[in-house]
Amino acid sequence: MAGEQMEIWHNPRCTKSRAAKAALDEAGIAYTERRYLEEPPGVEELRAVLSKLGLEPWDITRTGEAEAKELGMSGWSRTPADRDHWIEALAHHPKLIQRPIIATPDGHAVVARDEQALKSVL
Repeated sequence: MAGEQMEIWHNPRCTKSRAAKAALDEAGIAYTERRYLEEPPGVEELRAVLSKLGLEPWDITRTGEAEAKELGMSGWSRTPADRDHWIEALAHHPKLIQRPIIATPDGHAVVARDEQALKSVL
C-alpha cells in the first residue's frame, strides 16, 4: 500500500473517511489518497492489507450493504478455507470494504473508523 508515506483508502462520500482525511491534513501528515471505489484493490493487495491490519476479510466487510445481502455473505462461513472466497468478493465488490483504511510506511494499517484507531496512526 504505502511506500514513503501513509496511504488512505478513501471514499469521499463517507463521513468517517472524510473525518480521517481531515485529521491527517490537520496533523500535517503527508499521505496518498486512493479512491478505492474508482481504483479497486486486487486480490494480492487485499491480502497484503489484511496482513498489515492483522484481520481476516470478514472483519473488514460491510455485510449490511445491499451487495453483501445479494451475495448472501451473512451466511458465508468464516474459516481459513473460506478466506480466499471472501477476498475475491471484496476485490469484485470494493464497496463492501470497510473504510477508511490507513497504511503507514512501517507496515502497520488500521481501519480508522473510530478516534482510537485514527490516533494510532497520527
